[in-house]
Amino acid sequence: MTTLKIGDQAPQFSGIDQDGKSRQLSDYKGKKLVVFFYPKASTPGCTAEACDLRDNFERFQANNYALLGVSADSAKAQAKFKDKYEFPFPLLADEDKSVINAFGVWGPKKFMGREYDGIHRTTFVIDENGIIEDVITAVKTKEHAGQILG
Repeated sequence: MTTLKIGDQAPQFSGIDQDGKSRQLSDYKGKKLVVFFYPKASTPGCTAEACDLRDNFERFQANNYALLGVSADSAKAQAKFKDKYEFPFPLLADEDKSVINAFGVWGPKKFMGREYDGIHRTTFVIDENGIIEDVITAVKTKEHAGQILG
């Protein structure tokens, strides 16, 4: 599970977004980057979380933040999710879990009494120089922007 801590160098990730465009850490140099990992596109908790970030997007931009959502969904599922809710930020379709594993958010989970492996809802705030500034593991889906922006 998550071994990355505040003060660590963020992984030099690279992934494909909902439109097939490559996105990597270096694209965001000079900006703060919020990388939020969520279990599955279009599910209630993930929708609430992403919509809260969308509704506060101007506040993020005003504070020099870029946003990037990541799950193991297909590009098609991510595109549908992004279009339906009009997200102003890209969503990585990390089907091979290379970004998910680089950040250490894949692991055993429990839901309704059964155990399985999946993505742990975790958000990383990375500063302008690629250093992890915050790691949020207790994500409040309906007020996540407030957890990040304070």
